[in-house]
Amino acid sequence: MPQALVVLSGGQDSTTCLYWAIARFGKEQVTTLTFDYGQRHRVELDCARRVADFAGVSNTVLPIDTFAALGGNALTESAVAVKQTVDAQTQLPNTFVPGRNLIFLTFAAAFAYPRNIRDLVGGMAQTDYSGYPDCREDTLQALQQALRLGLEFPVTLHTPLMFKSKRETVEMARDLGALEALAYTHTCYNGQRPPCGRCPACVLRAKGFAEAGLADPLLTSTAAG
Repeated sequence: MPQALVVLSGGQDSTTCLYWAIARFGKEQVTTLTFDYGQRHRVELDCARRVADFAGVSNTVLPIDTFAALGGNALTESAVAVKQTVDAQTQLPNTFVPGRNLIFLTFAAAFAYPRNIRDLVGGMAQTDYSGYPDCREDTLQALQQALRLGLEFPVTLHTPLMFKSKRETVEMARDLGALEALAYTHTCYNGQRPPCGRCPACVLRAKGFAEAGLADPLLTSTAAG
């Protein structure tokens, strides 16, 4: 049975974490879990599958589409356009999906429990994140404790990117041999491939590659098409 479960969104950060898990646990000990949560951009699911195939690990898609019913954010509701600024009242971007990481990791732990997988890996980061409170270390440490108590199972949440900037994340991907896999990833909040280059996610990704002095495989590789 696998020892580590990577929550794989099909994005840059979770793909980098997949390669971190492979380096730490061994490819044969890693599996991935992707959530179909009603996201507008279905390309994410295809990208996660392609990344997992390229890396040589299995991928399971778990349907949890309640977020689409909740609505109210730009990632699940088609009527909400992605904004470049934060909301004046919440001080959060409208791409924030309330509770998403908490739900993802809870389902991941429930998936891991009967398979005796004790190590969960996610791409959350608070250093260069988009203002999401469920990406912060204190949130995830509290969740880890709640999962351990609620499951009576010694689950550990690994967040290798927690204090890394996007430049450092790109450099980490390079060092782990993950750059080629990044050609299959999706980051754009507007769901475009090639990416729009204007939304906050695209701007942040481009900044990381520029500061690292590396070309983004998503823009240069034939695999990205």
